[in-house]
Amino acid sequence: MSNRRPSSPSSHVFTRRHVLGAGLSAALAAGAAAAWPGLAQAAAIDPDAPGGPAPDPIRTQGDPDFHPVKFRLPAPTGRKALGTTAVHLIDRSRPDPTMPSGQRELMISLWYPAGMFGSAPFAKYMPPRTAVEVDDAWTGEYGLALPSGSFDFAGTVTHARIDVPAQPMRHPVVLFSPGFQYSRFVNTAQVEDLASRGYVVVTIDHSHETPVEFPGGRFLPGAPESEPPGPDQIRAAVETRTADARFVLDQLERMAGGRKVDADGKDLPKDLADGLDLRKVGMFGIGLGGYATANTMLEDERIAAGIDLDGTLQDDRKNGPLGDVAKSGLDRPFLLFGSGETQRTDPAEDSYDGSWASFWKAQHGGKLNLALANTKQKAFTDYQFIFSQLFHDIYGEDPIITSVMKALVGSAKPARSVLAQREYIAAFFDQTLRRRPALLLRGDSPKFPEIRFAR
Repeated sequence: MSNRRPSSPSSHVFTRRHVLGAGLSAALAAGAAAAWPGLAQAAAIDPDAPGGPAPDPIRTQGDPDFHPVKFRLPAPTGRKALGTTAVHLIDRSRPDPTMPSGQRELMISLWYPAGMFGSAPFAKYMPPRTAVEVDDAWTGEYGLALPSGSFDFAGTVTHARIDVPAQPMRHPVVLFSPGFQYSRFVNTAQVEDLASRGYVVVTIDHSHETPVEFPGGRFLPGAPESEPPGPDQIRAAVETRTADARFVLDQLERMAGGRKVDADGKDLPKDLADGLDLRKVGMFGIGLGGYATANTMLEDERIAAGIDLDGTLQDDRKNGPLGDVAKSGLDRPFLLFGSGETQRTDPAEDSYDGSWASFWKAQHGGKLNLALANTKQKAFTDYQFIFSQLFHDIYGEDPIITSVMKALVGSAKPARSVLAQREYIAAFFDQTLRRRPALLLRGDSPKFPEIRFAR
């Protein structure tokens, strides 16, 4: 990713068809990039779908209305109010000469059920410099041919208030690892929903791979996007992410023990440390984050259950080699949750992933394999509503938007996709961490015909 500042949309001269046509080409190219192991891509939600966010007034003709677009996150479905806090960590056991401390540094966010919060402000979707970097990745010559600054991530508001006291009771803890090169913030809709149902969700930025902004505005860009990552790079990233997740677990234990862990001396919100139930820990991730989830469980028994959202479990999806976890399986419950582009039952199809087939055969803990019909990997991120809102705000109802959205996210109804993901992810963690039997996990449900159980 480059570090260009957003330029004024008025400085770009694009026709509606030029830009949307370029966006379709970019979307198709992104689809081809799905073969990159662990790479998560972007997605869209239909603002006109039942239960979806209300669209802005629609334009049917005229030039594109280029402007920074703030996004509307789907409301969490749980009953609990939300809080969030960012924590700066330093792992003094791992040298990193590029960091001011000389050791590896991470940023994490904790999203949690909140107690009384008064007038605390709602958190913005991304900090300013991260927002510039992520916008830049999707605009201009190498993105969707939009003017820089089109994605107003820094102006978008979440449903969580900053540093408010936590609800004074214990909650299961779930770690989240994002897709390759993706910020920890681009799955906020999933994270907020879990927190609203009574979980503390800890999202991790993996420094040097995902873009990360430290306190005071110090910014570290992610890995460059110029070339697909090779198998050696993927294996190294998985090992680094595994070490990151285990270190974060160590720090959560220190938090729960009453110790201050923030590198800058920041205090945790009231009652948050006491609310970490580390007897009940899960983890999930998309793309490479799913691979890292499985690998972390292989190395650390503190994680009781995990979910892989459409991530291969080998270093190169087509050519291998298999990851260790794909060969050995796990002794704890694990959910393989695939898009329409990933399956393990038919080797004759391009969507076949041999690592999933190997893992399924080797797995000796609880196992479940779900498929979300007519989707692409990007449907497992916030991009499923971000892209749709942006294109409709800028281009109105140009028919080619449908083709662009299909190329980016698939043809599933996005509002249904969001709801299905939330329900099945929560049901899995409710059953495995809280020991609450979930009827939804017993087989095909008429409530969610788009979810297929792979046997």
